[in-house]
Amino acid sequence: MENKKNIIELKNITVRFGDNDTVLDNINLSIGDGEFVTLLGASGCGKTTTLRLIAGFLEPTEGEVFFDSKNMSGVPPYKREVNTIFQRYALFPHLNVFENIAFGLRVKKVKEKEIVEKVQSMLELVNLKGFEKRQVGNLSGGQQQRVAIARALINDPKVLLLDEPLAALDLKLRKDMQNELKALHDRTGITFIFVTHDQEEALSMSDTIVVMADGKIQQIGTPTDIYNEPVNAFVADFIGESNILDGIMVADYKAKFAGHTFECLDKGFEPNEPVDIVVRPEDVDIVPVEKGMLKGTVTSVTFKGVHYEIIVDIQGFKWMIQTTDYCAPDSVIGLFIEPDAIHVMKKSIYSGLIGDYSSYSEEFDELSIVDEDEKEETIEEAKEV
Repeated sequence: MENKKNIIELKNITVRFGDNDTVLDNINLSIGDGEFVTLLGASGCGKTTTLRLIAGFLEPTEGEVFFDSKNMSGVPPYKREVNTIFQRYALFPHLNVFENIAFGLRVKKVKEKEIVEKVQSMLELVNLKGFEKRQVGNLSGGQQQRVAIARALINDPKVLLLDEPLAALDLKLRKDMQNELKALHDRTGITFIFVTHDQEEALSMSDTIVVMADGKIQQIGTPTDIYNEPVNAFVADFIGESNILDGIMVADYKAKFAGHTFECLDKGFEPNEPVDIVVRPEDVDIVPVEKGMLKGTVTSVTFKGVHYEIIVDIQGFKWMIQTTDYCAPDSVIGLFIEPDAIHVMKKSIYSGLIGDYSSYSEEFDELSIVDEDEKEETIEEAKEV
């Protein structure tokens, strides 16, 4: 991607609520004009607060926000060239589709002929031509989102902020809308800043991903960089499934973990330096025991449609392996790992906090996300009151 000028710059931003509640801790972030940037992290990491700072709904405790190189300190939301789409679309139930989209132009007292032309253009852009007179309460969730997008874009913002706009949609519709949002970004060329806790959304839609945790930016990079070269155990665990093990960098290109010394592609560590090792589940090959670098016992097998998800006990550590080969529970299998499948990371504050897959449960993870989101929404609403 070619270098573009920065349209948004956050410099040394800290946000505190009260004396001890630091929500953002000295973050710095530059966003290029026309980029699709995703702020990714668990609830409470500071991603929505970052969006609110850019929108002007919140002022930083310390630091500065720049828009087109202009300091935005004290500039209210309505004077910033940004528009926000929230998880709850906030459409006007008493207005039809046309009037919902036209609302911003009517506030600006734009002439009726120009309003009609612009609304028709927006309806075509979001594939809602012919829905002008439809009441918004009679629209599907995806159609309501398109109305919200059209209403946000009709005022020609330079930046569109999207705060978990797909979270309320069912899985199929969410995937459809991911494609539509990406296509819309490509057609309009404006800057999209998207907030989500969904790693798949971030990987499939973004030019740049900003991974956040504990009020800090952990890593900034392309989806490929973030997935293939995570900087620490948190990023490795949050972006996709990962087997994360304690290891030792014996020497350049040699890493020891799980009782075996492996060839790898990493270098630049101190001799015998303790490190974290990441091996993605899809990068492990199942082989006959006698040909394996490691061997373990299959403890569970889950059919996922495209592949099987297999949990393997290796010296008490539960590995996850994703494979198209079926392995029966309680069978002993060999594992083979290529050098380019091993990623070596420096130890961090997250080392040792990410466990193995002994208690893995997707349902539990999803329930945890829902509970945390509801908790964060309650906190945000209380602050606004």
